[in-house]
Amino acid sequence: MLSGPPLTGTLPADQLLDRFLSGTSRQRRSLVDQLQRRRQELLPLLIGRLENLDCNGDDWGGGFLVQMLLNAGAEPFEATLLRRYPAGWLTTGSEAGIDFGPLQNHLMRQTYQEADRLTSHYLRQLAGPAAEQRGYVYYSEVAAMPALDLDSIDRLWVCYSQGRFGFSIQARLLSLCQGRWEQLWPRLGWKQDGVWTRYPQAFTWSLEAPDGHMPLINQLRGVRLMDALLNHPAIRSRGKAATG
Repeated sequence: MLSGPPLTGTLPADQLLDRFLSGTSRQRRSLVDQLQRRRQELLPLLIGRLENLDCNGDDWGGGFLVQMLLNAGAEPFEATLLRRYPAGWLTTGSEAGIDFGPLQNHLMRQTYQEADRLTSHYLRQLAGPAAEQRGYVYYSEVAAMPALDLDSIDRLWVCYSQGRFGFSIQARLLSLCQGRWEQLWPRLGWKQDGVWTRYPQAFTWSLEAPDGHMPLINQLRGVRLMDALLNHPAIRSRGKAATG
């Protein structure tokens, strides 16, 4: 484990990248701006680093490298990435036969509002035909949702948000609030001064949002749906393992 502030001012690009990938989540975040400034130096190295990272976990370091490649405006690097990982870099699975490629594509490109809408669509699919027909999920339908599918959705959000978004992140924050929902809402940016944040225009659809800001769950019918999601075994175990 690294200790002390990262001394990166004169590091060669490959060493800077190694320091980023070997650091803790907090240390990585302290290096993000510098990596962005040196993006052009780093681009030729990123595909090779991605190939050595675990695409079966939720390491947001890999997701960040993918986003650097896609946001660089360098077509040859982007083309290489998409050719090697046509379904997205992160491996996902589904017991329900859902293709999570569209969600991964939105998250890779940081189009978070579209990713949020798609996540709600997937949750209705996982809840069953009745939920799809009515347009929303009952809390009682969550327990039967396949663990693999919820795990895939959550891993995608964590991976492509620098570890900031996802159901497991919300579960961890709720634990830090000692289960007090009214303390959680302002922490997520869902409620300010006792007033619910207006959807969609008042939400922050970027990495500037507070931790746990996304995915959104409608609280107008109470907290039972979100409570069921955060306590689903697939999410509860990941929430316990999540680190800041």
